[in-house]
Amino acid sequence: MHVVPGLDVLSLGIPVVPVSTRIENGTADLAPISSARWLGQYAVLGLGDAARTTADLPRERECVLSLPTPEPADAVDRLALTTGRPDVPRRRAKQGHRYEPEKCAAAHLTEQPSELVRAPRVAECPVPPECRVVAAHRLGGPGAHATAFQAEAPRTHVEEGLVTPGTHHVDPDGWDPLIMKFCEFHGGGHRLRPSRPADGRNTPHQRPGGERTARTGTA
Repeated sequence: MHVVPGLDVLSLGIPVVPVSTRIENGTADLAPISSARWLGQYAVLGLGDAARTTADLPRERECVLSLPTPEPADAVDRLALTTGRPDVPRRRAKQGHRYEPEKCAAAHLTEQPSELVRAPRVAECPVPPECRVVAAHRLGGPGAHATAFQAEAPRTHVEEGLVTPGTHHVDPDGWDPLIMKFCEFHGGGHRLRPSRPADGRNTPHQRPGGERTARTGTA
């Protein structure tokens, strides 16, 4: 039997992608998103308009999509409630977001120079495609508050151990992406931890014994 619960979040199981961009002063910003789809050499990224990244992408026309494995889940989660905007939007402030000008340092991640774009890669992520933004589409009607960006990946770096020898393909048995599923991190077919954005949404999370309960504190 189906029911209609009125879902607040439709993150059924989506790869987590830290997106690095450059801000006006030339320094790097890094923001994790969980709305990314791939079509050949193109990516479609969905971002809320309150995000710093949404302002950076149309201006810079480039980014790096650093795809992580489950290992840096804690580092990615440290980014979740940060923003590169000094003027933190009221809605985000209520959810616990704070201004952080040094995202990589705050997350204990390492910037690595890219080759074709100015935005840096994240060294701890084994698959960081360098991308150029080719189109942007507003989502919804006049009251829309999100944008879908289309990005082309002219160069994709891959950790050597993930490449099937003698081919141009990633070994699917070796590649295990970090997944966001209903505001919780998953990897290797297992739940890793709840995410900090679940706090602001009062999303239920799973206790070690298996019981699910509404969140009452930070992760």
